[in-house]
Amino acid sequence: GQGGSVMMANQLALVKRELWEHRSIWLTPLSIAVVTILMAATGLAIGDGFRYAADMAVVGASNVGDAERRALLIGALSGVTILFVLAMCILIVFYCLDSLYAERKDKSILFWRSLPITDTETIVSKLLVAAVAIPLVTLAAVMATQLANLVIMSFWISAKGGSPGHLLWDFGAIFDIWGATLIFLFALPLWLAPFLGWFLFVSAFSKRSPILIAFLPIVVLPMLERMVFGTKLLAHAFFVRSAQPPLFDKGVISPEMFEDEGIRLSADTVSVLSVIDLGRFLASPSLWVGLLVCALFATAAVYVRRYRDES
Repeated sequence: GQGGSVMMANQLALVKRELWEHRSIWLTPLSIAVVTILMAATGLAIGDGFRYAADMAVVGASNVGDAERRALLIGALSGVTILFVLAMCILIVFYCLDSLYAERKDKSILFWRSLPITDTETIVSKLLVAAVAIPLVTLAAVMATQLANLVIMSFWISAKGGSPGHLLWDFGAIFDIWGATLIFLFALPLWLAPFLGWFLFVSAFSKRSPILIAFLPIVVLPMLERMVFGTKLLAHAFFVRSAQPPLFDKGVISPEMFEDEGIRLSADTVSVLSVIDLGRFLASPSLWVGLLVCALFATAAVYVRRYRDES
């Protein structure tokens, strides 16, 4: 209906506002992309100084099997992805902690309250930025960086007399790592949703040092629990959860990737997507409990923002 269209338009405008006000959301991935591409080009330029070794590397890579070559390509593309994932996690944390705190600090909240936008819409827009917009920007940066590196490598391999199409442009491997990256980048904020809600809540009420206020309980409470009760429930909830999303069923390397007692790789099974168990992730009770905790913290953030006097 018309009300839904207005809400969608408001959310789109609010998300655009966040991207404009928090330029680190896209400047950080862009900076990492530029540095990574320059490092790749510099590395190849340095490699030209070891001409014999570089030529032998191209010859050796040309003679390996399809499965081994695909595994190497997936490994190289995954190495680039890891940098962006780490940066995305840091971005999400600092964005959530700063988004509501900054508008109170610079008094811009008074202007936004004068507009026909509810506090709930504002909080939802910030969750959308953290869980959707930042992963989307990260995904675009990952894909652009990997393509740029492949193009640079193609010119280098051509100059060495090799075949870039044979060595690099395995679109099965490229689309595999892109698909796995897409799933992981969006699954990670969902899995860490309780922390996102908590960070937004802290950002809504803290008068100073939101980072300290947010992380102090996460560090101190598990220590107190261990000292008083001798248990590790909070430590498991805080630290194990943040490090082990139930997304990869058998680890990053699946046993099915090998044949003949682990001696020969099979090209059809060299895939990161093949070890992602999205069904198990979506069916995990911990995921839905975490989303509920996030919703409770977000509701508390709405309440604090609505009734806190900033005049």
